Amino acid sequence: MTRAFLIFMGALAAILMSFTALALVPSLQLAAIEPTPGTTDYTFEERLGKQVYMREGCIYCHTQQVRPDGFGSDIDRGWGSRGSLPGDYVFDDTHQMGTMRTGPDLHDIASRQPSRDWQLAHLYQPRSVSEGSVMPAYPYLFEVKNEEEVRASEVTVPISGEYAPPEGQVVVATDEALALYEYLMTLELQEADDS
Repeated sequence: MTRAFLIFMGALAAILMSFTALALVPSLQLAAIEPTPGTTDYTFEERLGKQVYMREGCIYCHTQQVRPDGFGSDIDRGWGSRGSLPGDYVFDDTHQMGTMRTGPDLHDIASRQPSRDWQLAHLYQPRSVSEGSVMPAYPYLFEVKNEEEVRASEVTVPISGEYAPPEGQVVVATDEALALYEYLMTLELQEADDS
C-alpha cells in the first residue's frame, strides 16, 4: 500500500464518520418525531406567506420558540401557554426559530392577536397600532386606491390618524400581505398530550 492510498482512505473514513454523525443520525432521529396533536401542514397560501416572511427578514427580529419554565419569562409574558416542542416544527422544511428578539416571539401570535385588521395595519405601518414600535413598515405589500376603484373581493385595511391615506383613498392588502397574515395565523401553540 502506498502512502497516498492510506491518506485517501483516512480522509474518506473521516468524511463518512462526519456525515454519519452530523447528517444521517440527526436525520433519522428527526424523522421519528410525530407532529404535536392539532398541528397541520401548510396550505398553498400559508406557504406563500412563509416565503414572504422569510424574504422580508422577519426572522431577524422575531423568534418562533417559547422557552419553557426555568429558561426565561416567555410564558409569564403571555407568549405561549407552554414551551415549544419538536412536534411543533414537523411541517417546517425551513425552520423559522429566529436569531434574536428585537420584537416579541411569534410562536403563539395567532392566539394572542388573531385580528386580521390589526395584523394588516401592523404590517402596513406598525406605529399605527403599536406606538413606539421599532418594526419597519411594509407599505409595498399594500396599495393605496381611490375608494371607488376598490373591488368587493379586495380587503381594505382600516388605518386612522397620521398614517391614514388621503381623504377618499383606502389601503388595500395585496395577495402577499394576505398570505403573510395567513402564515402568521398558523403560529398557534397546540396543547400537547401529557401522555
